[in-house]
Amino acid sequence: MKKISILGCGWLGLPLAKTLIKKGHSVNGSTTSENKLSILENVGINPFLVTLESERASESIIDFLNNSEILIIDIPPKLRGNNADLSDPSRKIFVEKIQNLIPFIEKSTIKKVLFVSSTSVYGDENELITEETIPNPETESGKQLLLAEAVLQNNQNFETTILRFGGLIGEDRHPVKFLAGKENLENPDAPVNLIHQNDCISIIEEIINQSKWNDVFNAVAPFHPTRQEYYTQKAIDHNLSLPKFNNEESNIKKVISSKKIENSLGYQFSLENY
Repeated sequence: MKKISILGCGWLGLPLAKTLIKKGHSVNGSTTSENKLSILENVGINPFLVTLESERASESIIDFLNNSEILIIDIPPKLRGNNADLSDPSRKIFVEKIQNLIPFIEKSTIKKVLFVSSTSVYGDENELITEETIPNPETESGKQLLLAEAVLQNNQNFETTILRFGGLIGEDRHPVKFLAGKENLENPDAPVNLIHQNDCISIIEEIINQSKWNDVFNAVAPFHPTRQEYYTQKAIDHNLSLPKFNNEESNIKKVISSKKIENSLGYQFSLENY
């Protein structure tokens, strides 16, 4: 049994915690919502109200990390809308949050960190992307995720594995619901790079079980139909209005390779979920 702290018990963190508990691990879980504390407690998670700001972190983070060996960081950059610092767009708010977390990790019992990142750190290069590809983020969230990765990886007080997920899907989350009925959608021939919630959880389990630390993994299902093919079929499957794509040739051909995760972890994706 391992004691694991999950920073961010949201769409992925909560079901991940449930799975780890079923496998016999002890889990501390954080939320920023006081109303959610009881939800965490009811499924066997040791609940903590933790806020991580660019200026400081709440003192509860000390107890949240206490006695844990592994920390899983699963918090999104949230750089839009009310979460953005519009007064100073040059500030790296998400990176500052991770930097403020570092001293607490250093003073804790944490020896291993798993940081949930994104394949957005690669930008939209028209090529096969592997872990050896030099990141070239185009979005602000991608840029800050890459900087946050480096902050963690460069610290010698603990070992960090970076897990870069593709587009997240699940039973309650699918992009086709937002694309249904939309018109003039771009890049009809661009390949999809998706990963299902179940695979996300299973891969994290394998990294922990096999002690794959100080590493970087791209996690995307080896399933890459075009956007037009995939979302048209999914709209039919869900009885939704068909999305309409413009007929101009796509300029994005990016395919994220999953070979390393398949070979290093011996992992097989559950393609029936896609």
